[in-house]
Amino acid sequence: EMVEVKREEGSFLVMKYQVTQALWESVTGNNPSYFKGASLPVEKVSWLDCVIFANQLSEKEGLEKVYELPEGMEDACKNQVVDRSIDERDIDKYASKVKVNESANGYRLPTESEWEYAAKGGEGFKYSGDDNLDDIAWHEANSKGKTHPIGRKKCNGYGLYDMSGNLWEWCFETSETPNHICRGGNFHGSTFASTIAYRCREFASYRGKTIGIRLVRSIF
Repeated sequence: EMVEVKREEGSFLVMKYQVTQALWESVTGNNPSYFKGASLPVEKVSWLDCVIFANQLSEKEGLEKVYELPEGMEDACKNQVVDRSIDERDIDKYASKVKVNESANGYRLPTESEWEYAAKGGEGFKYSGDDNLDDIAWHEANSKGKTHPIGRKKCNGYGLYDMSGNLWEWCFETSETPNHICRGGNFHGSTFASTIAYRCREFASYRGKTIGIRLVRSIF
């Protein structure tokens, strides 16, 4: 389910919820998550994994694929799961070679500016949906050290859930470095990390139990 977010620079569609393990598994045939549950958000997915997943979901729904992937990237990510001794730096090199078809109508990761605009929800709160973090987010003080099913907290002004807390969300920025931006805080994060303005960076190949995914689509 997607929500239209309107803005002067161009409107776009945003997934109402973080991608669940059920959706991920229905597309990829596997579930890499540490915390298992169909309605839980998928985690332990790298930036590279998410770019591949976006293309797979587009293909499944008959949409144009946004990303042109460098040769060998998909196999390298698959091998990374099987062979833990693979040097992540050898995987990260693919990130800067991913090309974007800006005219495609398929799924993609949000840019950082899109993510922030959507998270604000047309409101003025420091968190996404309220200034009372407990009402809108799973964070270190109320999560009991784990993720929670999507959509259990209050949504923001655009009807988007869990944009603060539960899991970090990968963003897409053209970068010559292997570091990529995550936004929104997570179940293990502090109140400060849950603010709309906060950001962190991780390597494109990093798979952690605090990072997930929410996809967007362009409107033409």
